[in-house]
Amino acid sequence: MITAGLAGAFLLGRGRPDGLALIEDTPEGAWRSFAAALICLPAFLALRMFAWAGVGMPEGGFLRGMMAELIGYTIAWTAFALLSLPIATAWGRGAAWPHFIAAWNWTNVVQYLVLIALMLPGLLGLPGMLSGILSLAGLAYAVWLEWFVARRALGVDGLRAGVLVGVDLMLGLFLGGLIRTLGEG
Repeated sequence: MITAGLAGAFLLGRGRPDGLALIEDTPEGAWRSFAAALICLPAFLALRMFAWAGVGMPEGGFLRGMMAELIGYTIAWTAFALLSLPIATAWGRGAAWPHFIAAWNWTNVVQYLVLIALMLPGLLGLPGMLSGILSLAGLAYAVWLEWFVARRALGVDGLRAGVLVGVDLMLGLFLGGLIRTLGEG
């Protein structure tokens, strides 16, 4: 199932809705798709290390900062799933939610790979402004991909898909503040 989930995610990542056909649409498939969190973990850790190389270690030190990041990472993966279910249900799309969350989980692998690829030129000496533009492009791609997946997997209009993206972004901002607080000591 991992191979099919990843294959579907890479098709979705290229704007191909037929990738959804490769991703499980059952509650069990949604549960299995959380394996994507384990696949993404090394990329997440690499991104944290790259960020700390640029701005310095958290005030509370490496171990405390890393523990806070790992707690936030775990919460982020589960909290969005828990928040999106009642929203999808309220829209009459609860039956499509397992397919959506499975696709959302698997496409996170694509998002992490794109973010790593776009961060590497900055680490290799690309000037700060150009590196920032690449990072912004990576963020824009991630937002688009999540919107695309929500729209297609849930069968909702662009505005409703945007609401789910907004919920995820707000959750990310909240967790970012929480993680900084936990990491400071």
